[in-house]
Amino acid sequence: MKKLPFVLLLLSCMTLVACNNGQKINAHNEKTAYKSVRMIKTRLGEDMRVEYEMSFWMIRDAKKDQNEFLNAVDGKIPAEIIAMGKEIYQERKAAGVAEYQQYKTWEEMMAKYDRERNNQGKEKSDINEKAQDPRMSNREVIYKL
Repeated sequence: MKKLPFVLLLLSCMTLVACNNGQKINAHNEKTAYKSVRMIKTRLGEDMRVEYEMSFWMIRDAKKDQNEFLNAVDGKIPAEIIAMGKEIYQERKAAGVAEYQQYKTWEEMMAKYDRERNNQGKEKSDINEKAQDPRMSNREVIYKL
């Protein structure tokens, strides 16, 4: 019975230590890295999500070796990932990569991707429009052969 308070104290300390790294990427392997990036992304504000995600994938694209990539992102917080993404953007723009030459600044590129992300799902396809239009349901006949 005397050990119960000690065990409870130990468990609570372990829980606090485990929850302390909630904003850092756990990149011990590729699976945990992607999982922690997804979790961190959901906790970020709308204004930082696209920038964080784009920066992460720019780092992944720049670091072809898996171990080099995992070491580069392990333990990083969102601000550090975004800073690394900005560095890669500047390097590629200076190197003359055509994809980056169309943007004057990092902010302009992020604004474009943010607009694209916001517009996703807003345009309905013809199939969805037909399914939601009550006038079209009367005109379609499906024959069972």
